[in-house]
Amino acid sequence: MALRRLSTRKRRSKVEHVGFSSLPEQVHRKSLKKGFEFTLLVVGDSGMGKSTLVNSLFMTDLYADRVLDKVTDKYEKTISITTRTAELEEKGVKLKLTVVDTPGFGDSLNASESWKKIAEYVDDQFYSYYTHESGCGLERRRLNDTRVHCCLYFLPPHVRGLRPIDIETMRCLQTRVNIVPVIGKADALTKSELEALKIKILNDIDKYDIKIYEFPTCDSDDDEEFKKLDEKIKNSIPFGIIGSNTVMEVGGKRIRGRAYPWGIIDIESESCDFSKLRTFLCSSHMQDLKDLTHDIHYENYRTELIKATTLRDSAKEKHSRNDTEKLLQQKEDELKKLHELVCKMQQNMTSTDELDQRRQKSMKTFGKSTFNIANTNCTIIKPKSNEFCSAYKNTLNYNFKPETNFQNLSSYQTSSTAI
Repeated sequence: MALRRLSTRKRRSKVEHVGFSSLPEQVHRKSLKKGFEFTLLVVGDSGMGKSTLVNSLFMTDLYADRVLDKVTDKYEKTISITTRTAELEEKGVKLKLTVVDTPGFGDSLNASESWKKIAEYVDDQFYSYYTHESGCGLERRRLNDTRVHCCLYFLPPHVRGLRPIDIETMRCLQTRVNIVPVIGKADALTKSELEALKIKILNDIDKYDIKIYEFPTCDSDDDEEFKKLDEKIKNSIPFGIIGSNTVMEVGGKRIRGRAYPWGIIDIESESCDFSKLRTFLCSSHMQDLKDLTHDIHYENYRTELIKATTLRDSAKEKHSRNDTEKLLQQKEDELKKLHELVCKMQQNMTSTDELDQRRQKSMKTFGKSTFNIANTNCTIIKPKSNEFCSAYKNTLNYNFKPETNFQNLSSYQTSSTAI
């Protein structure tokens, strides 16, 4: 009995390891080999520190060849879309970073439609991904994800709340991309002013029913440390940002900060939300931003596109069906007219034949002969005696006896008598 239990345990121990527990390792190895893609959209007025913040976040220089515009060129300047790409690598993990900038946003005197070009660009990236995804297997394998995964929307520190252009732009983009509001150049405000501005912006977002990025709820099995970090980042929105690419040495420690007459600010300290934003974008929620883009924003666009395509195809099919029905009706009308014409011709031919038959019958009447004189029927009455007729055959007197009124010359009867 003990030997039987021992053999059963040995069999169970052999069956316990199947091999699918190595799937995470396979996915990890494949992901490292393929690399990752992330597209960041920055929207805001010129001079809000957008390029400085991007360089500070990813510790790279994406705007080395940028040329600044003159102030006089901004009166009639319209918004344009520029993209910059960088290949980053950290501990063997490759990241293809694409930053979409919007120079000229809000610079023109008439900025009522500045957001339309941004929305068109986001939709174009969705459509490009859709066409490649719907193609053959080779196109899917070479598919590059250029969809916008996150939008950092910069708000000026000198305005108390949201401006009309901010409201319209965020409303236009809220169904297309994950919006993360950011207060640029927060070093222009004190801590109390920054907190009051954050409250005012959040109240305006609720007032105008603007949908920004919603943090996912933490699972029960998540670490307590991660839950605290997530709550800390969630309470920091909108992020008050100070950017700097200058490395300084303070107290024997190298920091990235800004120097002021009254002191130096370390951008990675608690004096601003830079470190929280970097943790949010790069460490904790980058994959969630990509998942929301694919599962919600892209799927909504894809559904609307398929619906519009189906309606357009059905309208074309209905239009072609109507054209076919009109053509068939025209053919039927033509055939009907042709049939009526044939019937008319047959009736005319039938009446002509009957007329001929009547004439032939009238010519063969018993003991009478018929002739036509100016469409007038005349009858010659023969005498009973042939001898009398032969005696007086040269002297015939024709007496006309009209059958009807004299004015109607349709028929006349003539009688001949021997004199």
